[in-house]
Amino acid sequence: MPDTPYLMAAVAASAAVTWALRALPFAALAPLRASGTVRYLSTRMPAGIMVILLVYCLRDLPLTESHALAPIAGLAVTLGLHLWRRNALLSILGGTTVHVALASTLFAH
Repeated sequence: MPDTPYLMAAVAASAAVTWALRALPFAALAPLRASGTVRYLSTRMPAGIMVILLVYCLRDLPLTESHALAPIAGLAVTLGLHLWRRNALLSILGGTTVHVALASTLFAH
């Protein structure tokens, strides 16, 4: 059985590593807040990520089959709601609702 000092040292080392790993992101963010590059990326990344997700989700969509209408309708509703209200949460919830409703009812296999 291990000695008590050994166990105490292992627990202390684990606690120190855990604390350091949790504190590191906050320490690293402080100098980045004033960075022009980070400000630029913060305005451009959300749209870029959405485009990447769109391409990833629709890349294998068979446009000749009827069940492709559910994601296309969801995308159309998402775009329409976003252009109309400019509210990301409403757009995402509305498009997801339409997609899930169509996929689970009309276009269910």
